[in-house]
Amino acid sequence: MSQCQIVPPHLLQALAEAADPDAARAARHTLETSRLHTGQRAVRSAQVTSEGGAGAAGLIPPDLRERAERSGDYELPANVVHPQADSSAPFHPDRTIYDAGHGTDLPGTKQRGEGDPASGDESVNEAYDGLGDTFALYADVYDRNSLDGKGLPLVASVHYDRNYDNAYWDGEQMVFGDGDGVYFRSFTDSVDVIGHELTHGVTQYTAGLTYVGQSGALNESISDCFGSMVKQRVLGQTAADADWLIGAGLFTSKVHGVALRSMKAPGTAYDDPHLGKDPQPADMSGYQDLPHDQQHDNGGVHINSGIPNHAFYLAATAIGGNTWEGAGRIWYDVLTNAGLPKDVDFKGFATATIKSAGTIFGAGGTQEQAVQQAWIDVQVLQS
Repeated sequence: MSQCQIVPPHLLQALAEAADPDAARAARHTLETSRLHTGQRAVRSAQVTSEGGAGAAGLIPPDLRERAERSGDYELPANVVHPQADSSAPFHPDRTIYDAGHGTDLPGTKQRGEGDPASGDESVNEAYDGLGDTFALYADVYDRNSLDGKGLPLVASVHYDRNYDNAYWDGEQMVFGDGDGVYFRSFTDSVDVIGHELTHGVTQYTAGLTYVGQSGALNESISDCFGSMVKQRVLGQTAADADWLIGAGLFTSKVHGVALRSMKAPGTAYDDPHLGKDPQPADMSGYQDLPHDQQHDNGGVHINSGIPNHAFYLAATAIGGNTWEGAGRIWYDVLTNAGLPKDVDFKGFATATIKSAGTIFGAGGTQEQAVQQAWIDVQVLQS
């Protein structure tokens, strides 16, 4: 399994040839460091037994799920759906933020623990708040106690290395670079980035999606979906209000672009003379069947994730309202359902989301129809 980092390797590879020598050096160093981390994360992830729904059995109780699956016309009564907790949920985060001091020894020096007053370091506070916002989405909406469902402490290190152009979940904790200052700003600046990376931890403890090919692209897409929902919830935005950008604010003014990715319009997030053009496809007509090796990002997991990202956007906006109450509930249920294969492809995942939508909201309902149409629109399914 490769290191799950927010900035895809194809973008760093482009920057490694940038005219600015410092930025090029920073991109090359980030790529080299990422390769060193790959083996470490694979070992840590292997130590976790990924059982679908570990610590959370999904939104639908098993007995009701079985009844729904036995009967195609069974409509799940609204009052028996696994309840969404409110702000009084009995779960509380356990956060610790460290300063790596521009070194690579983790976690570094402790700067702020749970309940401690704000630090004088903006990156420390942004990491602390972002970890809390992500914890709150899973706890308050999905009744999940941290990433593993069992109260896992949330640890993060800021100021990692020098001019480090990335942020990542290493299987045990979050790590944030400060960026090169030429093309990238600090990686604690975007709460959706924090939500994205921590969701790799949720996937690690639930579906355990294999990080290669279509299952790897789904792994990345799920992180984008929940990262976007963290931001939307913090900003109080509905699906219609949201910008659906991932990593907005990470680029400096030097870059011709608005974000790392656009879920609303994959392939339009940036078009820059140094970074190149956003390569994400919005539907299967642009799917890139790449070799499943590290050089090609394990089959283009950060590229092809644009397809399920677009499907989620289409489903969420068609359902309307707060994304985390509509499409988010469906995607979370599928992620935490033990029946999802680790190597599931786009079609298999699409089918699971349609079934989940019908079970949660009622067979043949508008939510099920919206999800099905979304997958048809991105050409994963046929009408």
